[in-house]
Amino acid sequence: MHLFLKSPVFSLCKKCGKEKIPHVICWNCGYYKNEEVVNVLEKLDKKERKKREKELKSQEKAESTAKPLTMEDLSRK
Repeated sequence: MHLFLKSPVFSLCKKCGKEKIPHVICWNCGYYKNEEVVNVLEKLDKKERKKREKELKSQEKAESTAKPLTMEDLSRK
């Protein structure tokens, strides 16, 4: 028989970097195609909201401190 289950395919969210199903809203940050579709923080209680905000800020900070590629780095790849 040709009936079998396939393992799910995940992609990484461009905003937060968590795994998500392709063509679906990221349930961690609520973004789809770099637009906020769902305000995830609104539905959380106060303690969870603060924790999630810290995570998002630390990820944004890490992205901003990333070293940009130079032409020499690009030619090595």
